[in-house]
Amino acid sequence: MVAASPFRASVIIVNYNGGELIQSAIDHLKQQTLKPLEVLVVDNASSDGSADRLDLSGLDGARLMRMDDNLGFAGGNNVAAKEAAGDWLILLNPDTEPHADWIETLADATQRYPNVTQFASAQFDAEDPNRLDGTGDCYSVFGFPWRGGFGAKASDLPEEGECFSPCGATAMIRKDIFLGADGFDESFFCYCEDVDLGYRLRLAGERCIFVPRAIVRHHGSAITGLRSDFTVRQGTRNRLTTYLKNTPLLLLIASMPGHILLTLYLYVSALGKPRAKSIRRGLSEAFGRFGDTMKARRKVQREKKLSSWQISRAMHWSPITLSRRRPHVWRARRYPAPGTSLSGDARNPTDKPSAPSTH
Repeated sequence: MVAASPFRASVIIVNYNGGELIQSAIDHLKQQTLKPLEVLVVDNASSDGSADRLDLSGLDGARLMRMDDNLGFAGGNNVAAKEAAGDWLILLNPDTEPHADWIETLADATQRYPNVTQFASAQFDAEDPNRLDGTGDCYSVFGFPWRGGFGAKASDLPEEGECFSPCGATAMIRKDIFLGADGFDESFFCYCEDVDLGYRLRLAGERCIFVPRAIVRHHGSAITGLRSDFTVRQGTRNRLTTYLKNTPLLLLIASMPGHILLTLYLYVSALGKPRAKSIRRGLSEAFGRFGDTMKARRKVQREKKLSSWQISRAMHWSPITLSRRRPHVWRARRYPAPGTSLSGDARNPTDKPSAPSTH
């Protein structure tokens, strides 16, 4: 019997004016029952002194990587990924607080699913731990992503299973897969870059498992603001770019009317509010780079392994599920990776996780 290889993970935190939040994230990493191989903190030219005050003592292999400019979440993670020594990349937002057994729980999941290359954590609202913050990213067949379970009761936490892709705030991805896909698309800067990467990896036949016992508390959008112009504009622009860039032709044609209707609904519901202007700006910017998006699309579609029907099976068809941001986690055996059987890594664990304590 061949012994399992040791779990070697590099934790990457991209910081931009993270204030006191990033030190809290670092302090929670110091308490991990399974220590990472290293912690790489990328500071995107912060001006609030958060990088200067950072205390990394007590974390072996921890180092600060100072950038001369703000590279965004996408660029910052890409820089660190190329430097990382671990076999796994664990991406952690600076506004998070992982439970002490978070990394150990993710490591255990890789033993149950040896052919899976992405894992999603259970995110809880740091201000209200009785509320979920996310159960992995979900994707509507009409081209709209959402963070599964956002704002739902903690008791609605799904059991372990497969989800569309991991939320970038707490994602774990195998390093060779991340780099093989050229990492995040840096033109996204931030927002939706994790969904774009997850979509591309899905098309390539990769899978993602949601691990409900891998718990992280998240102060979501504490730095950029939940409804700020920047957040809405970037999210709108990158959502449309993700849809046009990655969706196979037949699915694109079939879903386009629904995508247009949902976009119009979001815009009309925002009329009279500041975010209406942000939506218009985001759409304008998306169409402004249409040529670059089509160039990227040709590469994605040339390299994809899944058809329109196959990729649509990992999406959700209900607009109600999208509007209510319900979790979309299914039994892991339902969609095995290409070339694998319905046994082994594709099986469901026999033990069913219960909702964690919220104390």
